[in-house]
Amino acid sequence: MQRLFQHTQETYGRIDILINCAAIVAVKPFAEMDTATWDQVININLRGTFLCCRAAFRQMMEQKQGVIINISSLSGVKGVEKFPGMSAYNVSKSGVASLTEILAVEGKAHNIRVCAVSPGAIDTEMLKQAAPHLKAGMTPDELADILFYLANDSGRMFSGSNIELFTNA
Repeated sequence: MQRLFQHTQETYGRIDILINCAAIVAVKPFAEMDTATWDQVININLRGTFLCCRAAFRQMMEQKQGVIINISSLSGVKGVEKFPGMSAYNVSKSGVASLTEILAVEGKAHNIRVCAVSPGAIDTEMLKQAAPHLKAGMTPDELADILFYLANDSGRMFSGSNIELFTNA
């Protein structure tokens, strides 16, 4: 990860936008959840987001500007329907939303905008694995359009927000 950010810096001279969207899901009842599976989900979904945010944030501080968009999930939002077997995923995505809030606070003085997007069912292989009973209400391209809006100046008012995307499937 450090090599990626170093390479980006050397090649382009700056990092203007970071979109954290890497994630995995492990569907396993909580009572059967082993530590290795829990750690894997938390490490990829939350720790990976932390590490990428930290690397980009440091560079953006030097630049005195930047945009970070973290992909969370409705699974990590309080009051939204939860599904059995998703404890590690839900916890990781709640953490991503909380990390986003504090980074927006700390980034404000450095002109760094940070927001999260918490989509519902998106037509991906991960959805098919985690919840095959759900019908996707959004395509990856539709989500990309939203992310593009948030990354440019039109999305400047959303810093610190966790944008919940409920889809009508």
